[in-house]
Amino acid sequence: MLVLSALTALPSAGLTSSGRVALTFDDLPVFGKFESAADGAEVTDRLLAGMTRHRWKVTGFVNEVQLEAADRPQRIALLQQWLDAGMDLGNHTFSHLSLNTTPVDAYIADVARGELVTSPLLAAEGRRERWFRYPYLETGTTVAERATFEHWLRSRRYRVAPVTMENSDWQFSAPYDDAVERGDARGAAAIKRSYLAFTRRIVGWYRLAGRALFGRQPAFVFLLHASRLNAASLEGLAGILRAEGLRVVSLDAGMRDPAYRTPDRYVGRDGNEWLERWSSTLHRDLPFESIPEVPSAIAASDMRLEFKEDPRAVSPLGGDIPLTP
Repeated sequence: MLVLSALTALPSAGLTSSGRVALTFDDLPVFGKFESAADGAEVTDRLLAGMTRHRWKVTGFVNEVQLEAADRPQRIALLQQWLDAGMDLGNHTFSHLSLNTTPVDAYIADVARGELVTSPLLAAEGRRERWFRYPYLETGTTVAERATFEHWLRSRRYRVAPVTMENSDWQFSAPYDDAVERGDARGAAAIKRSYLAFTRRIVGWYRLAGRALFGRQPAFVFLLHASRLNAASLEGLAGILRAEGLRVVSLDAGMRDPAYRTPDRYVGRDGNEWLERWSSTLHRDLPFESIPEVPSAIAASDMRLEFKEDPRAVSPLGGDIPLTP
């Protein structure tokens, strides 16, 4: 495959020098289906333990709709755990709405509602809510609605947290959760192996893409999710970043890279990450011909699970199905 030859050429391409990556985790307290704060605590504890072990300072983006349950105080306590561990929290809207499909006034109201718990938690730590991330990376379909919303963001002293690296972890997450919930340890392990193999390839591709766009290695902002899969995969993810020469830095530090001063002029329906947006601004092509694809078995399983009424039903992926991309 083209991507394999590209990654083999990494040393001669001058991509082995040390780079930087800011890690961000979306959909806090927990990505995916969880029945109680106790379920969420297992994921939160493992994620934060791993981040603390590696001395990472990450930013988590909150959907406060997840707090709306009988065990609300315990769910709020999961967010407090992130702050107690030295992490930062940002706004991901209250209910994970898309600006593409929501009137801008209603969207602004939803983002403001997403401050009601997170902002006081930060204030109690002597901090304020500074970062906003668009759900689905969808930033509006007209210049006017985007300008209206971004004017509101500036009035609240928010800064948009872009995405310049992602690994489609959300597509692996539902099949992994399904296997774990059914007690299929073999299937879960196979999905995790497939996930890390794909991540290794896509991280290498983004490094090539960054060099194609800027002629150097920019700092990256990596989109992940606060999922059971990532909690179980943190050591593997850390190993991939080390192998790629990427040092984890805070979002503030990563965003100081001059690349993030590149104008983003994209308006449209696609939820493009920012390297693709900047490629249009700079009139430079990215190596899309070699971009890795999520394994078809994973994509199909994720799609089927998305439409199942009971996500705990038997997964179409068995433990004997090879999942290596």
